[in-house]
Amino acid sequence: MAITVPPPRAPAEQSDPVRQWYANELGWATAERRPGLPVQLLTGLRFDVLQLPAEAGFAALRHVGPKAPVALRGDSMRLFVAAGSADELPGLLDWLEWGGIPLDLTAVGAGGLTDAPTPPGWSGSQGAAVWLRPPEPGCEVEPTLPALPSLSCVGGGTAPHSDPAVGSGLVRLVDTAATQCHRVRLRRTRRQPLAFS
Repeated sequence: MAITVPPPRAPAEQSDPVRQWYANELGWATAERRPGLPVQLLTGLRFDVLQLPAEAGFAALRHVGPKAPVALRGDSMRLFVAAGSADELPGLLDWLEWGGIPLDLTAVGAGGLTDAPTPPGWSGSQGAAVWLRPPEPGCEVEPTLPALPSLSCVGGGTAPHSDPAVGSGLVRLVDTAATQCHRVRLRRTRRQPLAFS
């Protein structure tokens, strides 16, 4: 009786068109795909991600260059920023005097994951992340991302956002995003009925 050996299975990267698109077209790393879950992008390598309510994110878009990637998933916006920005967010919020104020503004950095939006022009499942401003295949993403002009500026010295040449930098983006997140939070609080005991 002959033993039949099944042919080797193709690695996930080769058999998954979404992972293949991110690897081949953008050179972005993805996590091992788990059945039933969307493709996940590894953060902290080429970019970090700021997550905030979409309502607040739309107001912050003027501080994101036109080529910086931006994604939506439901009522959440994801702004792609320079790698290392997630580590700077808490100190930056403190420096901008937003520390200790509850905001729906978070960052995903080194060792983190974010859902990969459906590639531009592809059909995706309902509720999947989609590109509002997709990255350009064949172009380096890093030069388009908001970043701190100099990490030494935060915590002392002159305000990094006082220089008009840095208008689309991380400081202005975070300040605008925090302001808009706070406004959204206040509006939501006002709409809730008051509870009396």
